[in-house]
Amino acid sequence: MGALFRFCAYFSCRHKGLQLGFTKKLRDIRVNDRLTAFLVAGLLVASPSAFAQESEIDPWEGFNRTVFEFNDGLDKYALKPITQGYKAVTPDPVEKGVTNFFGNISDIGSFFNNLLQGKIESAGEDIARVAFNTTFGFAGVLDVATAAGIEKHDEDFGQTLGYWGVESGPYLVLPFFGPSNVRDTGGLVVDVATSPISNIEDDSARYAVTALQVIDTRAQLLEAEKLVTGDRYSFIRDAYLQSREFKVNDGQVEDYGDENF
Repeated sequence: MGALFRFCAYFSCRHKGLQLGFTKKLRDIRVNDRLTAFLVAGLLVASPSAFAQESEIDPWEGFNRTVFEFNDGLDKYALKPITQGYKAVTPDPVEKGVTNFFGNISDIGSFFNNLLQGKIESAGEDIARVAFNTTFGFAGVLDVATAAGIEKHDEDFGQTLGYWGVESGPYLVLPFFGPSNVRDTGGLVVDVATSPISNIEDDSARYAVTALQVIDTRAQLLEAEKLVTGDRYSFIRDAYLQSREFKVNDGQVEDYGDENF
């Protein structure tokens, strides 16, 4: 489970035609494509000196690696096999509907966080998505909002804190949840506490929906995890840190020129 909830943020966009040459046009393509291009380019061209301050961003590496190994083992022997079984028996349209359903729920969180960041237009798009998908998409099972051209956003309380200047603090690997940092850990507490799923009164229903969400999230990573090379811990850490910087800054990153390749 090491990459369970956060790793999906930086590899959720699995566009087959992505080429490294796209990186010099990051500001001309969609946000999701830009995120993938930014991460792939950044990780491939980074020299050893790129993370020279590693001890500053990851001062708890010993502890983090221990938790990472625990999460990785739990994923290898429990979550991943369950997820593979889920994909094997679930028709693609049903699996897509499950993903859309949880995406609709995440739009609610994005709405409130965009409001807190003063992004009124984005908040309006979020609530419009929820209204469209809940009403016409059978509680979000169908993503009619995207088909209607309403942009999807991905905001959480950790990003809201970063938007208002709260420093990320050291890198931190959480049991079960995976990559994080001090700021995002605080944000995660708020996100979980305010999630509609966490507020389902019936315990059995809440546990069932949560379990399905975990499996759905993991299912989206089965192909993406093939991109992980070298030391898994360092790769996932660096990808997470770049992803969070990208998201907190709303995708405002420096272009990568051809000379970097």
